[in-house]
Amino acid sequence: MKYEMCIFDLDGTTTDSVGAIAHTANLVLEMHGFKPNPEEAYKQFAGDGQFELIKRALRAAGDDKLEKYEAVMADYIEYFKTGCTYNVVPYDGIVELLENLKKMGIKIATLSNKRHENVINVVETVFGKGFFDEVQGQSDDCPKKPAPDGAFKIMDKYGIKPEKCLYIGDTNTDMLTGKNAGTDTVGVTWGFRDRQELVEAGATFIVDSPKEILEICK
Repeated sequence: MKYEMCIFDLDGTTTDSVGAIAHTANLVLEMHGFKPNPEEAYKQFAGDGQFELIKRALRAAGDDKLEKYEAVMADYIEYFKTGCTYNVVPYDGIVELLENLKKMGIKIATLSNKRHENVINVVETVFGKGFFDEVQGQSDDCPKKPAPDGAFKIMDKYGIKPEKCLYIGDTNTDMLTGKNAGTDTVGVTWGFRDRQELVEAGATFIVDSPKEILEICK
């Protein structure tokens, strides 16, 4: 077997979650007197953690100097505890892909720039508790991607070498994470960013459907 583990990004890779992100961020923006941003805009805002997300959303809403950042950020953290699962669903073909990888004996993991507790909530709500072998979000002891710490932590736990691991995501941050961790990378085109970003980020593979990932792993 060429690969023994697949580490997946969450938002825009296994889960269609832009609606949850936009809904919660816009709710908080309106609470503080700002107009909401279009949902589509959050595909560009997301990907680098919640702090960057809110900064980008605020600037787009007109707060260029981020004068309301601290207050908006605090409310976003609070409301996203439950809002993180709002209308979140797996992309078509993802559950089948993950189940087939498990049947092949390949370990599956999630690594996200969401706060760890939110990642657990989303993954367990969408896929069920214990479905993934490992789930890791951003925390004090796991810096956000593209730092490779989270990927190393997951691989080390299962004794898997980087060359036997595939990192899968939908953004340039994901591709850089895989590179920094020494893994091959798969860029998916159904997520938050376009193919060109993945090409420029140097993805090892670029796929248009989940079943193509299965072929790479065979």
